[in-house]
Amino acid sequence: MSNGEGNNSINNQVPVQVAKYPKQVRRNTITHEFDQGEPKESLASPENDNHSSQASKLLRQGIQQQQAGDLIAAIKSLQQSLEMFQLARDVKQQEQVLSLLALITYTSGDYRNVIAYCQKCLSLTDTPDLSVRMQILSHLGNAYRHLNDYNKAIEFLEACLQLTQKSQDKRSQVAALNNLGLVYKASGNFHQAIAYQEQSLIIVEELKDSWGIEQVLKNLGNTWYALDNYPKAIAHYEKCVKIALSLNNPRSAAQVLKNLGNACYAIGDYAKAIKYYEKRWQLARDLKDKRSEEQSLGSLGVACEALGDHNRAITYYEARLLLARSIKDRRIEEQALASLKIACYALGDYAKAMQYEQGTSSST
Repeated sequence: MSNGEGNNSINNQVPVQVAKYPKQVRRNTITHEFDQGEPKESLASPENDNHSSQASKLLRQGIQQQQAGDLIAAIKSLQQSLEMFQLARDVKQQEQVLSLLALITYTSGDYRNVIAYCQKCLSLTDTPDLSVRMQILSHLGNAYRHLNDYNKAIEFLEACLQLTQKSQDKRSQVAALNNLGLVYKASGNFHQAIAYQEQSLIIVEELKDSWGIEQVLKNLGNTWYALDNYPKAIAHYEKCVKIALSLNNPRSAAQVLKNLGNACYAIGDYAKAIKYYEKRWQLARDLKDKRSEEQSLGSLGVACEALGDHNRAITYYEARLLLARSIKDRRIEEQALASLKIACYALGDYAKAMQYEQGTSSST
């Protein structure tokens, strides 16, 4: 792979290198990293060469800002870079900058601008660079999925998949197949989603890409969960959590542990659900994620009640109550008080139930 800078003493041009898989935990999308290769040296005037040099500096700056997570600054630098490459009439570099802008705006959730940057890129030339074209088709498909235009999303992602197969780009095939699975899941075609995601899993396991395996396993687990096939969801989630922890990715593990506990609860395996909820609670405390912590405590209380262990449930509900008060969340405080009242009634402790009843009244 290119190191992202190239030989600036020769042509003052910089091949784009984006983060391999930008963090998109909430989207579950896999984005591409394509081989960009060295751009050919332009036959440019000294004035244009100066524009290219300035554009390259801004491009490097934008890449660094993107990798540091400063997306607003990255977009500003790249837009300035794009203007300079336009003045230099450097179409190849314009394509790469537009593709990177599309990726960053996707990461920030600005899907309309993703489409605008992609359309601009495709309008530059009838024969765009193959790797850039794959990226653009991928960005378009992913953006249309989030805009709920599933037909267009499938159209662009299928075209992207065909290009990845033609170029035998295995890593990009993983992304295209995974993302097609996400579209079909979003449209309610769960079996087709699983077919694509399982193909993606086979390839990513061949590549021994642990990060990619984790993502695809999570998405497969989510699709099986949507089908109410909890045993298969659990099997995929368990593998996913193991890999996430091995990669020191506790946030992803905590997210999957929630689903894992819920799946175990759904099949009546309350003891196992408690085990996973407790693990999520532990990770939430380590991460100082108060919201996940209070959710875990609520889930633990419910699972303990399902087992008939009301005393243990009360312990978790009381911890949730204290946490809700510490973060001044009245809604969660009232939920915790209501849960405590019900658990106390189940134990026959009516006096304590009344105390919690009064606590509910005084907090409203």
